Amino acid sequence: MRVGLGGGCHWCTEAVFQSLRGVARVEQGFIRSTPPHDAWSEAVVVHFDPLEIALDVLIEVHVRSHAATKQHVLRHKYRSAVYVFDDEQAAAAQASIARLQPEYDRQLITRVLPFAAFRASPQRYQDYYRSNPQRPFCQRHIDPKLAQIRQAFARYTLTT
Repeated sequence: MRVGLGGGCHWCTEAVFQSLRGVARVEQGFIRSTPPHDAWSEAVVVHFDPLEIALDVLIEVHVRSHAATKQHVLRHKYRSAVYVFDDEQAAAAQASIARLQPEYDRQLITRVLPFAAFRASPQRYQDYYRSNPQRPFCQRHIDPKLAQIRQAFARYTLTT
């Protein structure tokens, strides 16, 4: 199966989902939906085995690994969204977000949107964290997210 996820920098999002068991592949790039959400936005397509990791878990990891309650000035570039491929996935994603909402004081802004198109990032940005985790950006932004995910979702994270 696959699902699109966007909310923050796609370098960070790629690394978060690459760290999970049951995720076979993460495509980093830009996704657009249907109007009025048809502008390209940084995101990833996560290919996963639902017998190893459920969509509900992926969405929870996603919501917890980016600013899912903040309407900031860069939301046009970093749309908080779950991009779905069919109506069944849309219903499951909506249910996941509704289940998580009571845990937040502010409204989750993560939208469930139909997947319309994907455009990969340039090759030099693919596998950004894995290619050189010593980069300052990786240490400052990605390492803390991975630490948080490894703690909160230890059952689903790969050993390092």
